[in-house]
Amino acid sequence: MATARYDVSLLPILALGLSSSLWIVISDDTNHVFSPCADTKVQLSDGYTFGIVFASRNAFYNNGNTSGTQLSPCDSRLGLSGQSAQISVFRPKVDEISILTINTSSFSPDNVGGYMVAFGGRKYAARSLPAFVANGTYTVTSFTLVLEFQKGRLQNLYWKRDGCAKCGGPSGTGMVCLNNQDCAIRTPSCKNHGGNVDCSIGIQLAFSGTDKHYSALNSWYEVENLRQYSLFKLYSNLRDSLTSQYDSIFN
Repeated sequence: MATARYDVSLLPILALGLSSSLWIVISDDTNHVFSPCADTKVQLSDGYTFGIVFASRNAFYNNGNTSGTQLSPCDSRLGLSGQSAQISVFRPKVDEISILTINTSSFSPDNVGGYMVAFGGRKYAARSLPAFVANGTYTVTSFTLVLEFQKGRLQNLYWKRDGCAKCGGPSGTGMVCLNNQDCAIRTPSCKNHGGNVDCSIGIQLAFSGTDKHYSALNSWYEVENLRQYSLFKLYSNLRDSLTSQYDSIFN
Protein backbone atom coordinates (compact mmCIF):
# COMPACT_ATOMS: atom_id res chain seq x y z
CA MET A 1 0.00 0.00 0.00
CA ALA A 2 1.37 3.38 -0.99
CA THR A 3 0.30 6.34 1.06
CA ALA A 4 0.87 9.96 0.12
CA ARG A 5 -0.07 13.30 1.60
CA TYR A 6 -1.14 16.37 -0.36
CA ASP A 7 -1.69 19.68 1.39
CA VAL A 8 -2.96 22.50 -0.82
CA SER A 9 -3.88 25.94 0.45
CA LEU A 10 -7.39 27.22 -0.11
CA LEU A 11 -7.92 29.44 -3.13
CA PRO A 12 -10.75 31.80 -4.08
CA ILE A 13 -13.51 30.10 -6.04
CA LEU A 14 -12.69 32.34 -9.00
CA ALA A 15 -9.58 30.23 -9.48
CA LEU A 16 -11.55 27.19 -10.64
CA GLY A 17 -10.01 27.45 -14.09
CA LEU A 18 -6.46 27.62 -12.78
CA SER A 19 -3.71 25.31 -13.90
CA SER A 20 -0.49 27.24 -13.34
CA SER A 21 -0.04 26.05 -9.75
CA LEU A 22 -0.67 22.44 -10.67
CA TRP A 23 2.23 21.67 -12.99
CA ILE A 24 3.43 18.79 -10.89
CA VAL A 25 5.93 16.40 -12.41
CA ILE A 26 5.03 12.80 -11.57
CA SER A 27 6.94 9.86 -13.00
CA ASP A 28 4.96 7.95 -15.66
CA ASP A 29 2.09 10.43 -15.39
CA THR A 30 0.45 10.53 -18.84
CA ASN A 31 -2.47 12.73 -17.77
CA HIS A 32 -1.74 16.29 -18.92
CA VAL A 33 -5.06 17.73 -17.72
CA PHE A 34 -4.48 19.80 -14.59
CA SER A 35 -7.77 21.64 -14.14
CA PRO A 36 -10.50 20.06 -11.99
CA CYS A 37 -13.02 21.53 -14.44
CA ALA A 38 -11.75 19.61 -17.49
CA ASP A 39 -12.45 16.13 -18.81
CA THR A 40 -9.86 13.38 -19.08
CA LYS A 41 -9.29 9.63 -18.97
CA VAL A 42 -6.63 8.13 -16.71
CA GLN A 43 -4.58 4.99 -16.23
CA LEU A 44 -2.95 3.49 -13.16
CA SER A 45 0.27 5.52 -13.34
CA ASP A 46 -1.43 8.90 -13.73
CA GLY A 47 -2.16 11.80 -11.42
CA TYR A 48 -5.74 13.02 -11.32
CA THR A 49 -6.78 16.57 -10.45
CA PHE A 50 -10.02 17.17 -8.60
CA GLY A 51 -11.37 19.87 -6.33
CA ILE A 52 -13.25 20.29 -3.08
CA VAL A 53 -15.46 23.36 -2.62
CA PHE A 54 -16.64 24.71 0.73
CA ALA A 55 -19.93 26.61 0.79
CA SER A 56 -23.44 26.46 2.23
CA ARG A 57 -25.46 23.36 1.40
CA ASN A 58 -28.01 25.16 -0.78
CA ALA A 59 -25.22 26.86 -2.76
CA PHE A 60 -24.65 23.57 -4.62
CA TYR A 61 -28.20 23.36 -5.97
CA ASN A 62 -29.81 25.09 -8.93
CA ASN A 63 -31.54 28.25 -7.68
CA GLY A 64 -30.56 27.30 -4.14
CA ASN A 65 -33.35 24.73 -3.94
CA THR A 66 -32.06 21.64 -2.12
CA SER A 67 -35.02 19.60 -3.38
CA GLY A 68 -33.97 20.36 -6.96
CA THR A 69 -30.91 19.48 -9.07
CA GLN A 70 -27.44 19.49 -7.57
CA LEU A 71 -25.01 21.01 -10.07
CA SER A 72 -21.25 20.64 -10.42
CA PRO A 73 -19.19 23.49 -8.91
CA CYS A 74 -17.82 23.93 -12.45
CA ASP A 75 -21.31 24.92 -13.62
CA SER A 76 -21.55 28.72 -13.91
CA ARG A 77 -25.26 28.58 -13.07
CA LEU A 78 -24.35 28.11 -9.42
CA GLY A 79 -22.71 31.53 -9.24
CA LEU A 80 -20.23 30.37 -6.60
CA SER A 81 -17.79 33.12 -7.57
CA GLY A 82 -20.21 35.67 -6.13
CA GLN A 83 -20.36 33.91 -2.77
CA SER A 84 -17.86 33.28 0.00
CA ALA A 85 -17.12 29.75 -1.27
CA GLN A 86 -13.56 28.43 -1.12
CA ILE A 87 -11.81 25.72 -3.14
CA SER A 88 -8.95 23.33 -2.45
CA VAL A 89 -7.37 21.45 -5.38
CA PHE A 90 -5.56 18.10 -5.16
CA ARG A 91 -3.72 15.78 -7.55
CA PRO A 92 -3.35 12.30 -6.04
CA LYS A 93 -1.93 9.34 -7.94
CA VAL A 94 -4.55 7.00 -9.37
CA ASP A 95 -5.29 3.97 -7.18
CA GLU A 96 -2.94 4.93 -4.36
CA ILE A 97 -4.40 5.51 -0.91
CA SER A 98 -3.75 9.15 -0.11
CA ILE A 99 -4.27 11.27 2.97
CA LEU A 100 -5.34 14.78 2.00
CA THR A 101 -5.19 17.58 4.53
CA ILE A 102 -6.70 21.06 4.55
CA ASN A 103 -5.10 23.46 7.01
CA THR A 104 -7.77 25.38 8.91
CA SER A 105 -5.41 27.62 10.90
CA SER A 106 -6.58 30.63 8.86
CA PHE A 107 -9.80 29.13 7.48
CA SER A 108 -13.03 28.31 9.30
CA PRO A 109 -15.39 26.06 7.27
CA ASP A 110 -18.38 27.26 9.29
CA ASN A 111 -17.72 30.83 8.11
CA VAL A 112 -18.28 29.87 4.45
CA GLY A 113 -21.35 27.69 4.90
CA GLY A 114 -20.06 24.57 6.60
CA TYR A 115 -20.46 21.99 3.79
CA MET A 116 -18.10 20.58 1.15
CA VAL A 117 -18.52 18.97 -2.26
CA ALA A 118 -15.82 17.05 -4.15
CA PHE A 119 -15.94 17.32 -7.94
CA GLY A 120 -14.16 16.73 -11.24
CA GLY A 121 -14.85 17.13 -14.98
CA ARG A 122 -17.08 19.41 -17.02
CA LYS A 123 -18.95 17.71 -19.88
CA TYR A 124 -18.75 14.49 -17.87
CA ALA A 125 -19.13 16.33 -14.58
CA ALA A 126 -19.15 14.31 -11.39
CA ARG A 127 -19.74 15.62 -7.89
CA SER A 128 -20.29 14.24 -4.44
CA LEU A 129 -23.24 14.96 -2.22
CA PRO A 130 -22.64 17.88 0.17
CA ALA A 131 -20.93 16.66 3.34
CA PHE A 132 -21.33 18.50 6.62
CA VAL A 133 -18.03 19.86 7.97
CA ALA A 134 -18.74 22.50 10.58
CA ASN A 135 -21.09 24.95 12.21
CA GLY A 136 -20.76 27.07 15.33
CA THR A 137 -21.23 24.03 17.56
CA TYR A 138 -19.50 21.04 15.94
CA THR A 139 -16.65 20.40 13.50
CA VAL A 140 -15.97 17.10 11.70
CA THR A 141 -12.30 16.64 10.85
CA SER A 142 -11.98 13.10 9.44
CA PHE A 143 -13.51 11.86 6.18
CA THR A 144 -13.16 9.04 3.65
CA LEU A 145 -13.68 9.83 -0.05
CA VAL A 146 -13.87 7.29 -2.88
CA LEU A 147 -13.38 8.31 -6.54
CA GLU A 148 -15.17 5.88 -8.84
CA PHE A 149 -13.97 5.55 -12.45
CA GLN A 150 -15.33 3.60 -15.39
CA LYS A 151 -12.96 3.02 -18.31
CA GLY A 152 -10.73 5.75 -16.92
CA ARG A 153 -13.36 8.48 -16.67
CA LEU A 154 -14.57 9.80 -13.32
CA GLN A 155 -18.17 8.76 -12.71
CA ASN A 156 -18.86 9.61 -9.10
CA LEU A 157 -17.40 10.63 -5.76
CA TYR A 158 -18.67 9.07 -2.53
CA TRP A 159 -18.23 10.12 1.08
CA LYS A 160 -17.96 6.88 3.07
CA ARG A 161 -19.04 7.03 6.70
CA ASP A 162 -16.96 5.23 9.30
CA GLY A 163 -19.53 5.50 12.07
CA CYS A 164 -18.54 6.55 15.58
CA ALA A 165 -16.71 3.44 16.77
CA LYS A 166 -13.39 5.28 16.70
CA CYS A 167 -14.60 8.50 18.34
CA GLY A 168 -12.15 9.59 20.96
CA GLY A 169 -9.21 11.88 21.37
CA PRO A 170 -7.26 13.97 23.83
CA SER A 171 -9.16 15.15 26.88
CA GLY A 172 -10.71 18.54 26.37
CA THR A 173 -11.50 18.05 22.69
CA GLY A 174 -15.17 17.45 23.50
CA MET A 175 -15.62 14.79 20.80
CA VAL A 176 -19.18 13.65 20.16
CA CYS A 177 -20.99 11.37 17.71
CA LEU A 178 -23.22 13.14 15.18
CA ASN A 179 -26.14 11.23 13.66
CA ASN A 180 -24.45 7.92 14.51
CA GLN A 181 -22.04 8.40 11.62
CA ASP A 182 -19.48 11.19 12.21
CA CYS A 183 -17.07 11.94 15.03
CA ALA A 184 -17.06 15.66 15.72
CA ILE A 185 -15.14 18.12 17.88
CA ARG A 186 -16.87 20.99 19.61
CA THR A 187 -16.06 24.00 17.43
CA PRO A 188 -15.09 26.34 20.32
CA SER A 189 -12.26 23.85 21.08
CA CYS A 190 -10.68 24.45 17.63
CA LYS A 191 -7.66 26.71 17.27
CA ASN A 192 -9.40 28.75 14.58
CA HIS A 193 -12.03 29.59 17.20
CA GLY A 194 -9.68 30.32 20.07
CA GLY A 195 -9.33 26.77 21.42
CA ASN A 196 -6.27 24.53 21.56
CA VAL A 197 -7.28 21.68 19.20
CA ASP A 198 -5.97 21.43 15.62
CA CYS A 199 -9.16 21.02 13.58
CA SER A 200 -7.45 20.64 10.20
CA ILE A 201 -9.50 18.45 7.87
CA GLY A 202 -8.15 15.00 6.98
CA ILE A 203 -9.52 13.00 4.06
CA GLN A 204 -8.60 9.37 3.38
CA LEU A 205 -8.82 9.03 -0.40
CA ALA A 206 -9.20 5.82 -2.40
CA PHE A 207 -10.26 4.66 -5.88
CA SER A 208 -12.65 2.08 -7.33
CA GLY A 209 -13.74 0.93 -10.81
CA THR A 210 -11.47 0.61 -13.86
CA ASP A 211 -8.87 2.74 -15.67
CA LYS A 212 -8.85 3.45 -19.41
CA HIS A 213 -7.19 0.09 -20.07
CA TYR A 214 -9.87 -1.71 -18.02
CA SER A 215 -7.43 -2.41 -15.18
CA ALA A 216 -9.20 -2.67 -11.83
CA LEU A 217 -8.74 0.09 -9.24
CA ASN A 218 -8.51 -1.68 -5.90
CA SER A 219 -7.40 0.87 -3.31
CA TRP A 220 -10.92 1.21 -1.90
CA TYR A 221 -10.86 -2.46 -0.93
CA GLU A 222 -7.58 -1.87 0.88
CA VAL A 223 -9.18 0.97 2.84
CA GLU A 224 -12.11 -1.29 3.71
CA ASN A 225 -9.67 -3.84 5.12
CA LEU A 226 -7.94 -1.13 7.15
CA ARG A 227 -11.06 0.51 8.56
CA GLN A 228 -10.22 -0.80 12.01
CA TYR A 229 -7.37 1.72 11.92
CA SER A 230 -7.41 5.46 11.35
CA LEU A 231 -4.93 6.41 8.66
CA PHE A 232 -5.48 10.09 9.41
CA LYS A 233 -4.77 9.50 13.09
CA LEU A 234 -1.55 7.72 12.12
CA TYR A 235 -0.64 10.66 9.88
CA SER A 236 -1.53 13.17 12.62
CA ASN A 237 0.75 11.40 15.09
CA LEU A 238 3.60 11.46 12.55
CA ARG A 239 2.98 15.14 11.74
CA ASP A 240 2.98 16.09 15.43
CA SER A 241 6.21 14.16 15.97
CA LEU A 242 7.96 15.87 13.04
CA THR A 243 6.64 19.30 14.05
CA SER A 244 7.99 18.94 17.56
CA GLN A 245 11.40 17.93 16.18
CA TYR A 246 11.56 20.98 13.92
CA ASP A 247 10.42 23.22 16.78
CA SER A 248 13.28 21.96 18.93
CA ILE A 249 15.77 22.68 16.13
CA PHE A 250 14.68 26.21 15.28
CA ASN A 251 13.63 27.48 18.72
